[in-house]
Amino acid sequence: MSFPSNLEFARYARWLGRSVGRTDGMDALALIVCDAAGQAGWSAPEHADLPTWLAQLTAAGFAWPCNGDGMQRHDAADATLLYAPVHAKGQRIGYAGVRVARADADAEAPFAWDALAEGLEDVAAAIGDEARMQGELDAMAGELSDRYEELHLVYAIDRQIQEMPTGEDLFGNLLESWADHMNADVAAFIKPGENLCVSATNLSKPIHNLDLVLVEMRGDLYRFAHSSRQPIVLNEADDPRRAYIFTDMPFKILCCPVFQDKSVVAILVLLNHADKEDFSNSDRKLGQVLANHLSSLSRMHGMLAETSKFNQQMAAALIEAVEAKDPYTRGHSERVHHIAMELGRALRLPTRELDNLFWGSLLHDVGKIGIPDAVLCKPGRLTRDEFTFIMVHPERSYEILRHIDRLKGAVPGARHHQEKFDGSGYPHGLAGEDIPYAARIIAVADTYDSITSSRAYRAGRSHEVAMAEIVRCAGTQLDPDVVAVFEAMCAREPDWIERFGIQRTPAAAEAA
Repeated sequence: MSFPSNLEFARYARWLGRSVGRTDGMDALALIVCDAAGQAGWSAPEHADLPTWLAQLTAAGFAWPCNGDGMQRHDAADATLLYAPVHAKGQRIGYAGVRVARADADAEAPFAWDALAEGLEDVAAAIGDEARMQGELDAMAGELSDRYEELHLVYAIDRQIQEMPTGEDLFGNLLESWADHMNADVAAFIKPGENLCVSATNLSKPIHNLDLVLVEMRGDLYRFAHSSRQPIVLNEADDPRRAYIFTDMPFKILCCPVFQDKSVVAILVLLNHADKEDFSNSDRKLGQVLANHLSSLSRMHGMLAETSKFNQQMAAALIEAVEAKDPYTRGHSERVHHIAMELGRALRLPTRELDNLFWGSLLHDVGKIGIPDAVLCKPGRLTRDEFTFIMVHPERSYEILRHIDRLKGAVPGARHHQEKFDGSGYPHGLAGEDIPYAARIIAVADTYDSITSSRAYRAGRSHEVAMAEIVRCAGTQLDPDVVAVFEAMCAREPDWIERFGIQRTPAAAEAA
């Protein structure tokens, strides 16, 4: 411990002068305060020669001997030094001393000698007490600053998670924020059990072997953190752990284990070039805070992934039940779903609307499960009554899906995908923008696949035939704005045209 920089030593000089009855005592009582090594830290301006005088004493072999904690005396050739040790928290942090002339020191009692000893000891004790209290205040201020940094980081993480749209790269975005907040060259989240390695860079200068660095994180660093279960800080180049962690890689490392159910399942790593500042204890604490957040986020991410997988499996089962009734329509729902999602992204739908389109397009025909096989699989032209059965399927889709809270936003797209832009469709005869936007998108995708896929009563038509029909129906059956975006999207020859085995006219195929 050392003297805080804001101690007002001149006040103690005045106090000492008054305590010995020498209000003019700045000339006679030349107070000086030194650190534990005897280096002068403060002296009055009028005694500017004191530091030099003390340095000469030290050079001559003076080592500030102390017999007890009271006032000590050292006689030099030209003057006498009276001093008392200054203690704080049980440690000697320095000395408070007074230089007096040899004539005064050798005199029998030039002034109240006992009063000077008592005053000097009181001044040394008071300086020590203030240094201790100021040190404690500084420590509290530092602790509050650290806590503020932690709270600021926690708040930033919580806000970012709340504001981040569903489906975004949560880990990547958080690591980018943390690398920026901590001024780190690399931030990485490593979860070997899921073969997950997400990193973000904020490079102060290039790292040419970054891939190799990430491999090292996934290997020995993770294994060491998994076994030690403690944060790892590697600042020094000669740290003995470098013999088996980050060998021949002169980077500074902060690694915090990420726990789930008392087991280390991942690590959070900060990496810096060797010329940057060391990772501090505060950095370590902040790393542990973020590691705890990422543990919760990883657990939530896993639960959401499991839920999403379950939802998709349930949806696949429903679709399978529908399409098992008519082998000619197998794959129709997946194709419509894929094309509708491509179209939704081209239309720059917000994330939540894309999510609703995801489920609405995938389940748009689930109501066909209630249509008699004789109608659904009839190879010839349908009678009026039979077509009435077909017209019921969007409403049946609504009746099946409306009980699932998670799909409430998807229901309108499935329910109204057979509406026509001019109002002549079903089930409710909606027109124009009264038709839900997702339903207008699904309608274009559904029309395209209905034309290009084979049915019991006809073979599938070519892409060019389907596009011509869709353009013809723009403004009557289909939303012209959605059709225009679909045309532009198809003009770029998306890969799904070939992947779905859609026919091409010979001239168009050669041009493509």
